[in-house]
Amino acid sequence: MEYRAPSSPPLPRDESGLIGTLRERSLHAHLKRLYTEPGDCVEEKIGGYWVDIRRGDDVIEIQTGSFGSMKTKLAKLLADRAVHIVHPVAIEKWITKIAADGETFLSRRKSPKRGSCYDLFDELVSFPHLVLNPRFSVEVVLVREEEMRCEDGKGSWRRKGTSIKDHILLEVAGREVFRTGRDFLKLLPAGWTGPSTNRELSKALKQPYFRIARMTYCLSRMEMIKLAGKQGRSLLYALA
Repeated sequence: MEYRAPSSPPLPRDESGLIGTLRERSLHAHLKRLYTEPGDCVEEKIGGYWVDIRRGDDVIEIQTGSFGSMKTKLAKLLADRAVHIVHPVAIEKWITKIAADGETFLSRRKSPKRGSCYDLFDELVSFPHLVLNPRFSVEVVLVREEEMRCEDGKGSWRRKGTSIKDHILLEVAGREVFRTGRDFLKLLPAGWTGPSTNRELSKALKQPYFRIARMTYCLSRMEMIKLAGKQGRSLLYALA
């Protein structure tokens, strides 16, 4: 599966040729097109829920946002069919700002943030136990993207009122598929068996402590690691 676009694309334009109306959910739409194969059904209602792609009896969901909102939906879908979640993570992001008129270009810069497969645990923490279900699988798509922002005064105070209008796919750089709990063990340090604290794992993996804490929580719910005592006030984890 390959998708490549210019590394510095022009600003998105509406049908009139103006920058004006930014398309919403472009990243979601692009990924849905990439994952749709001949014979698939797109945007179909199953069991009272709209799904992105139905392939035979199975479902593929492109989830660009929080997993928490899918919890009930997934539980019901998994009762009858396999569900595969596709979750994009930006390893590189360009941020483009336009003025409140929706047309005037203001700036473009590269974000210092770099995502990785470990970002998945920020979302998977909502239902790590589902990995025990053989019908459930999840895929991380590592992407380069453009984030479109508008200085319209309607956004978060953290961004000083700037609104995020769209995320545009520039390139798919890689993908990792996780079908069982064992597949997640490749994210641990090579040859690791424990016992280790979250802080020790954080240092070894060069990941933020909070994310490693989510990872160990998820892996313990998947029955891949277990508590192995304490080191002072810190919990120790080892392979199950």
